[in-house]
Amino acid sequence: MSSHTGVKPSLRFGQVVIGPAGSGKTTYCRGMQEFLTSLGRKVVVVNMDPANETLPYSCAVNISELVTLDDVMESMKLGPNGGLLYCMEYVEANLDWLENKLKEHSDCYFLFDCPGQVELYTHQSSVKNIFSQLAKWNFRLTSVHLVDSHYCADPAKFISVLCTSLSTMLHVELPHVNILSKMDLIEQYGKLAFNLDFYTEVMDLTYLLDHLAADPFFKKFHRLNEKLAEVIQDYSLVSFVPLNVQDRESMIQVLRTVDKANGYCFGDLEERNLQAMMSAAVGADFQFDSTLGVQERYVETSGKSLEEEMMDL
Repeated sequence: MSSHTGVKPSLRFGQVVIGPAGSGKTTYCRGMQEFLTSLGRKVVVVNMDPANETLPYSCAVNISELVTLDDVMESMKLGPNGGLLYCMEYVEANLDWLENKLKEHSDCYFLFDCPGQVELYTHQSSVKNIFSQLAKWNFRLTSVHLVDSHYCADPAKFISVLCTSLSTMLHVELPHVNILSKMDLIEQYGKLAFNLDFYTEVMDLTYLLDHLAADPFFKKFHRLNEKLAEVIQDYSLVSFVPLNVQDRESMIQVLRTVDKANGYCFGDLEERNLQAMMSAAVGADFQFDSTLGVQERYVETSGKSLEEEMMDL
């Protein structure tokens, strides 16, 4: 590519898919790969997780060919957390291997399936440095941060998720899109206290604090939670895009948000394919109605808007 000839490579666009373990990153990469392929976009998936042994998608570049978590744990006598940190430091020290692998794929859109250890995105520098190097190789990437949507049902967990999302945004230093994944399961762990817009737009968190104050366990931490909420709202950076991987409308919303973040523009063919897909997607082809079903249930149940619900509190 370029480092040897002095010629700058053409722009390559893509996503780095990050988030806690179990948030659905690998499922997202598989779903997005299939969705983009159906639109006519040439997609390359890069597995950046040395602990990911079984891949449900077609993987063009696999970091496990360079280093695996099992080998590191055995040879270095480390646990899974320390071993994963070592693996990413090893990748950072061998970026020439990654560059040579990526050189084999031109005119492609890249999905980087990243590890699920939160520390890698909040204060450890290896993954951040890898992303920075990708930018120097002329990649234009959006950080897609997945969070399990069922945390919305627990005010304490939701505030924790907001803090993690904010810390990740500030540390990774990429165009950033927060995703509430598994929207079809959002009510599995309990009914939401507010309309869905409250959680996706991260509205006035004082209403969540009132719910926490009603819990005897969290009542003594009210002042701490209040300050955390103030930090989140003062930065005014965190919002979420709801996602159900099995719903095309939801995938389109996420894709357009990501493409807007990194500057990718639709080609004519892709836009035509998108329109054809949506015009044909009626009835049995849809398993879910994206997040609208959940949102409408809350509106219909209360008969009130979010603002009216808040006024009643």
